[in-house]
Amino acid sequence: MRSEASNILILGGTAEARSLAATLVADGLDVESSLAGRVSSPRLPAGRVRIGGFGGASGLARYLQEQRITHLIDATHPFAAHMSAHAVEAIQQVDGVSLLRLVRPGWGEHPDAPSWHWVPYLAAAPVVVDGRGHRPVRTTGRQSRPFFADLRAEQVLIRVVDPMDAPKPSWTVVLDRGPYEVCDETELMKRHGVDVLVTKDSGGIYTSAKLAAAASLDIPVVVVSRPEPGATQGGLCVTTAADIPEVLAWLSRSARMLQPPTMRG
Repeated sequence: MRSEASNILILGGTAEARSLAATLVADGLDVESSLAGRVSSPRLPAGRVRIGGFGGASGLARYLQEQRITHLIDATHPFAAHMSAHAVEAIQQVDGVSLLRLVRPGWGEHPDAPSWHWVPYLAAAPVVVDGRGHRPVRTTGRQSRPFFADLRAEQVLIRVVDPMDAPKPSWTVVLDRGPYEVCDETELMKRHGVDVLVTKDSGGIYTSAKLAAAASLDIPVVVVSRPEPGATQGGLCVTTAADIPEVLAWLSRSARMLQPPTMRG
C-alpha cells in the first residue's frame, strides 16, 4: 500500500505523535520520532527516537537530506508555532520530502465554548483571570510562567510535568501528566478551592477532562486561543490531517518511490 522506500520523521512529543509512531511501526515502516527534550523523562514512542533540537530550519533541512527522509510529519503541539514554521522552511530547502501537519481539532466547537472567556494570546490571560476569580488553576505549561508572575490571586494552583524553579510562595505546584479523568480533575479543583480555570486551546480528548470538571463545578474558564498559521506558510500550501486515519490516507496517496532528498541551490 505504501512505498517500502518511505523513511518517515515525526516531529513529536504529543500523544497523537506517539500513537502515530506505534501505528506506523506496527505497519513495518521505517519511523523516527524527534522530541524537543523539554521534559526530563518523556514518554518515548515506538521506533527510533532522537532528542534535542536541529539547530533551526537549516539544521533540520540538513538532517532530512542526511537521513534520506521522504516524509516529514509535524505532530508537535498546536502551540509549537516555531517548530512548525521551521518544518516548512526546511522542506523548502530540500527536494524530495513531503510534509504533513497532524494537528488535533481545537475546542472551538465544544458545547461550552461560547461561555468561556477567550483571549487571543497568553499575555492577555492574567488580566481576565484577575477579574474572574481568586484561586485559579493554571494548565498552560512552564513556559507561560512569566505571563502569570504578577497575578493578584490569593493562591495559584499550577500543574506541570517537571518541577519549577523557585515558584512563588502563593503558588501550589502539582507534578502530573495526562491523560486525566474527570473525577480526578473535579477532586483536584475542590481540594484546592479553585474558582477559575486557565488553559490553552490544546484541543483533543487527552486533556479535556478539566473542562468537564470546571463545568460541573460552575467554574469560569479562560482559554488562550491557538495560533492560526493559515492554509499557507512561507508561500507553501501545507497539507493537514486531524487524526491518524487521515495520515495513513496521505501516506497511501504518496506511495511511490521518491528520489533521495537533495539540498536546493
